[in-house]
Amino acid sequence: MSEAKQNRTKRRRKQRELKEQQKKQGKQYPPSFTLPNRKSPFNTVGEEKAYIQSVTEDKLKAYANILPGLLKKLSLIPDPRDPKKIKHQITVMMFYGILMFAFQMTSRRNTNRKMTTPQLLENLRAIFPEIIDMPHQDTLCRLLKNMDVSKIETAYIQILKKLIRKKKFQNLLHQKRYLVAVDGTQKYIMDECWDKRYLRRKTKGEDGDYQYYAYVLEAVLVFSNGMILPLMSEFLENSSELEAIENDEDWKQDCELKAFYRLAKRIKKEFPKLPITLLLDGLYAKGPVIELCIKNKWEFMIVLKDKSLPSVWEEAKGLMRLDTRNENCHERIWQGREQTFNWVNDIEYEYGKNKTLTINLVICDESWEEIDKNGNTEIKTSRHAWISSNPINRKNIHERCNLGARKRWLQENNILKEKHQGYHYEHIFSHDWDAMRGYHYLMHTARMLNEMAIHSIALTEHVKEVGFQAFVKDFFTAMAHRNLDTNKLRLISQYPSQLRLVYEDNWKTSRPVA
Repeated sequence: MSEAKQNRTKRRRKQRELKEQQKKQGKQYPPSFTLPNRKSPFNTVGEEKAYIQSVTEDKLKAYANILPGLLKKLSLIPDPRDPKKIKHQITVMMFYGILMFAFQMTSRRNTNRKMTTPQLLENLRAIFPEIIDMPHQDTLCRLLKNMDVSKIETAYIQILKKLIRKKKFQNLLHQKRYLVAVDGTQKYIMDECWDKRYLRRKTKGEDGDYQYYAYVLEAVLVFSNGMILPLMSEFLENSSELEAIENDEDWKQDCELKAFYRLAKRIKKEFPKLPITLLLDGLYAKGPVIELCIKNKWEFMIVLKDKSLPSVWEEAKGLMRLDTRNENCHERIWQGREQTFNWVNDIEYEYGKNKTLTINLVICDESWEEIDKNGNTEIKTSRHAWISSNPINRKNIHERCNLGARKRWLQENNILKEKHQGYHYEHIFSHDWDAMRGYHYLMHTARMLNEMAIHSIALTEHVKEVGFQAFVKDFFTAMAHRNLDTNKLRLISQYPSQLRLVYEDNWKTSRPVA
């Protein structure tokens, strides 16, 4: 056995021993999710066919619960094309665009090749008979260039509102409030400026060339079962006034903070009475942002970095030193980590021109044991701090910090999933600004369909067995390459079933009770 393999074996043994020791100490880690490693459960071809038919029907039922209403709203978008030259109705075009992301196609060329096969068309027509033929991707791209693509997101938001009104997420809320995580991310980089609305930056070096890029501020809904649904996207874009400015020092392009104020205004307009708790990173630890949240009646948990709001930090540390009885201190063990919380409520924070806010600050110090690469036990530590809209106490600190504020990390993971796990977030599918945005909204719509499907009770056991990426791949394979029973597929649209979501926060690791 090689030395490297011996070290790995030793490390795994030490990790098992440490885990058993920590369990005895009451340090229970969250259950981990691992895909099963076993052979096919089918004994005959007939069993396999029956299972594929059944699972595909369940997937289509989840889609059919949302798609008809969505496509109806998309059909109302004004079509800029010449009516005499229209071959594919706008509903079919939008459906085609959603499916390319639901099936996680890698490019327009790949979509043309894989999504125009006779078998896929036959199976799709069984449930969506209005599909006569699949369009070419160039046709979809031209449509997106010329139409008002913001209407795609509008239609999506209307469907989301409908689901909220029907209380579809009622059992997935945090303290009866909707968690909305906001984060910005770069979408694409290019060396050529295809549109003046793309942001720009200079490359390294005195004579560095410009890079042009798309940047998006994303707001998502985060639910207790781990489901994440896109809410709204706000693109950062340069204004036409900047075209005449040549001096880099005078070039003041759009930024994430400006985009946040626009996004917040849109969220309030679309969801004026929705009980929202915003989860924000350290960029938003500013007086005007906090003031806006209070004005909108939004609760919030905002990350506070060490160098942000120095006057608040100074007062908080002074008051914590005076807390000799540890009245504002709480210790607990959560997910295998020893946590010490300290907090100070009602800190006066002055900003702007004679403006004052009341700040509630909470700090969490954590420590835990890990096995390093050499097989030795080491102590790890971390510190987190948040500004809370609500005063902190022993009764609410776990709910607000561990079960609320930390859910913001799911947004970061969400963006990584869209980038690296099939949705090709960084592939813009068109350099045209409007078409790029249109593809982005179609991608988010597809993401919602897939998220609702994998978190539906009918499909959770299947997802546990195969994982998400195989879920999508197998779905496409079944629709594009399997001779399915189309008579059964037709019944799905005729007799739609209710979409029921799984509520358990650890549903991937839980097993049904016999």
